[in-house]
Amino acid sequence: MAKRYELSDEAWAVVADLFTETHGRGRPRLSDRLMLDGVLWVLCSGAAWRDMPERFGPWSTVYQRFRGWRNQGAFDQMLKRLHLRLNEQGLIDVQTWMIDSTAVRATRASSGAGKKGGPDEPADHALGRSRGGLTTKIHMLCDANGTPLRFLLSGGQASDISYAQPLLDEVSIPSSQRGRPRKRCKWLLADKGYDAEALRRYCDQYRMQPVIPLRSMKRKPKPGLPRLFDRPKYRQRNIIERMFGWLKENRRIVTRFDKLAKSYAAMVSLACSMRCLRHLFSYRT
Repeated sequence: MAKRYELSDEAWAVVADLFTETHGRGRPRLSDRLMLDGVLWVLCSGAAWRDMPERFGPWSTVYQRFRGWRNQGAFDQMLKRLHLRLNEQGLIDVQTWMIDSTAVRATRASSGAGKKGGPDEPADHALGRSRGGLTTKIHMLCDANGTPLRFLLSGGQASDISYAQPLLDEVSIPSSQRGRPRKRCKWLLADKGYDAEALRRYCDQYRMQPVIPLRSMKRKPKPGLPRLFDRPKYRQRNIIERMFGWLKENRRIVTRFDKLAKSYAAMVSLACSMRCLRHLFSYRT
């Protein structure tokens, strides 16, 4: 039986090939599974790499292994594979999706990154100033089961609506059957922060029904039938709020310590993967 913060045998069997590398001559390579368990310990505890328990081996080795997996996109591949497994078993709701964002407080140490971080690193390292000080925003899309489907990072001052369409454009639910991945839903739930005519036209273009309450503001009359607001359907939006609460139980997520946005994104991807693993094996039993 797996200990807390560690992958079970059945979970490791699903993703082992993504984190295992063949090693040639030289010093024997430490267990990849043990190194991944060390990364999970950092994710859940929020502690510094140097404070890692000795049972995971040298902290510097675990950190270097994390950097290698991050640069190879292993955590993103892990999340995509779990989406495929969940979709095969009908555990992803392809009808109802919801979108929202949450702000994460960043420590002062996280703002010390240089200007260079690679081609996939944003210039601002997804850090910005908001009412809460130095913050990062996680823009998230999930289904009605609370399964995280896609996320983007931005500075804390970014508006929610500016990341809505880019987030929807990037979602892709793979399928083992022939055909293109699932990229659209039937209903899209969001709060008043996403009340914008551009987003509603975007939903009309792809035959999605926006379930977004109207803000109290003066509007110009528009021709055609008035848009209806499905209030009973909107009550499902609390699912994404609960999903954020679950993700933030991982202390490396609720506070940002990473200097690079891609390092923090790797941690968010790993947390989302653990959420998917929980769905995959709990529903199976």
